[in-house]
Amino acid sequence: MTELLIGLVITIAVGYYIVKGYKAAGVLLVAGLLLLILAGFLGHTVLPKAVASTGNLLTDSLEYIKYMLQYRNGGLGLQIMLLCGFATYMTHIGANNVVVKQFSKPLSFIKSPYVLLVAAYIVACLMSLAVSSATGLGVLLMATLFPMMTAMGISRPAAAAVCASPAAIILSPTSGDVIVAAEKSGLPLHVFAVETVLPVSICAIIVMAVAAFFWNKYLDKKNNTPMEKLDISEIEVKAPAYYAILPFLPIVGVFLFNGETIPGLTLDIYTIVVLSIAIGAVVDFLTSRFNGKETLENLEACYAGMGDAFKGVVMLLVAAGVFAQGLMSIGAIDNLLALADKAGAGGVALMLLLTALTVAAAIATGSGNAPFYAFVELAPQLAVKLGLSPAFLIIPMLQASNLGRTISPVSGVIVATSGMAQISPFEVVKRTVVPVVCGLITVIIGTVVLVPMYA
Repeated sequence: MTELLIGLVITIAVGYYIVKGYKAAGVLLVAGLLLLILAGFLGHTVLPKAVASTGNLLTDSLEYIKYMLQYRNGGLGLQIMLLCGFATYMTHIGANNVVVKQFSKPLSFIKSPYVLLVAAYIVACLMSLAVSSATGLGVLLMATLFPMMTAMGISRPAAAAVCASPAAIILSPTSGDVIVAAEKSGLPLHVFAVETVLPVSICAIIVMAVAAFFWNKYLDKKNNTPMEKLDISEIEVKAPAYYAILPFLPIVGVFLFNGETIPGLTLDIYTIVVLSIAIGAVVDFLTSRFNGKETLENLEACYAGMGDAFKGVVMLLVAAGVFAQGLMSIGAIDNLLALADKAGAGGVALMLLLTALTVAAAIATGSGNAPFYAFVELAPQLAVKLGLSPAFLIIPMLQASNLGRTISPVSGVIVATSGMAQISPFEVVKRTVVPVVCGLITVIIGTVVLVPMYA
């Protein structure tokens, strides 16, 4: 029980310091190191079986960091860096803005403001396939769909909530979170993302859209929220319309080449993204009338995006892995599991516990990545001990981290959208909380119904 208490205190401290503005990667890394050192002093094994001991508990802690750097950079980290580089490249050449414009056009024909709200939300969710960053997508929507929605009579808080919400449910099979979840579930990416997660995600999006319709209509009437009419400025897009297909190339590639769709041709996610970048560069080269210098300069954005991904995502993965190993080494997870056993907790109860922890951490930290990356490391071990399917535990955690971020007043997407709408972050959270709760309940029910509990 002492170990569980130590783990709880340090976990709360992690959330506190991240809320205070400390860098999540640094906080998780320091907390993980502290847990590993304390585990050694308490007589626990610091390193997993796959890592040889250095003979000293202090250097064993550093040895695990080295192991995580090698492990992450050689596999999962490279996938995420490639995908982030591709996303940055698409933004740089204007392809993402073309997607936004193409999806925005049909909305101008809808007359009912709350039907428009639902339509805008669904379109925004589809756009999350091309723009993976929640904050980036939110800002993009605020610059494009927000004026259109307010011009159609949707209140500013409701319109801002729509812009803040599309990344609450993950759709893209090439999202970094999905790649991590698939790896930890022990399933191929296309099986996990398309056959397992996607049906649950679609159900949750439908429920959240309905909830957003009634909840925003209720709040507007209750608070007598003013409906503004703004001029819709023409979206300036320099790239040609056919660039709209480019951001979706990795998704198309996953469907075509990451399974048995085309007999005799199987490409992994690394090659698919590299191929997508190459196709984008060729299209850009042809569009610029064979201006090779400009094409190569544009590709620099891709490389910069990969570097930013290492700094912002891969190191966060490394730090989260160290933190999770610290919790496991000190015995906090074993104690937690023992308490669950004493309470008669089965697979559903454990799933609910992990989901609740992930949501709470996401709300406290404002991050959808840090809580998921920290807790997902625990799910496979817990699943093995209870004979459960890892996917049964991981899918609700995957969605809960993003849902929790959408109702956190300190998250980047809430702060950005509320600032651009010139309203309080708490006003946006008030609009997102009911749809998020409905979405989370749907995810849990969908997981129980659609995902096998036992391995």
